[in-house]
Amino acid sequence: MVEAHAPGMFEVLSDPAIYEFENEPPPSVERLADGYRRRETRMSPDGCEQWLNWAIRLHSGELAGYVQATVLASGASYIAYELSSRFWRCGIGSAAVTAMMSELESFYRVHTFVAVLKTANFRSVALLIHLGFVPGNAEQTAAFEGEADERVMVRRATPGAVSQ
Repeated sequence: MVEAHAPGMFEVLSDPAIYEFENEPPPSVERLADGYRRRETRMSPDGCEQWLNWAIRLHSGELAGYVQATVLASGASYIAYELSSRFWRCGIGSAAVTAMMSELESFYRVHTFVAVLKTANFRSVALLIHLGFVPGNAEQTAAFEGEADERVMVRRATPGAVSQ
């Protein structure tokens, strides 16, 4: 995402249902735009991680949410997503996350996908299970810094999908 997405994404991210389990809506369009502008480099300040963010836009042109990835030098990638509650259980999140993982496998050589989420977030747990994620073991939970109220879920890349 880029700064120009801020006005439309502010509307999406102002949906209070999104914050049932954690976080809070952005305080203003300006603050959201500033955050997007800072991440337009697509790299962490130390250059060790790639920060990738994509807006989810419907065929109508309307913004529905976003997907994002933090690609680590190890070949693992944290993934995250957020959709307006109007679009939950419509297949949009599943399609967007699947497309992002395909991009990460093919062009960023990601071999392991990691999602860290609140244990109570039953909607995200169901989506991740649908996409083939499994609960991380104790070693993975520690390595990917899952906290006491969080669940670490992992999925290996599709064999043979890394093409570059």
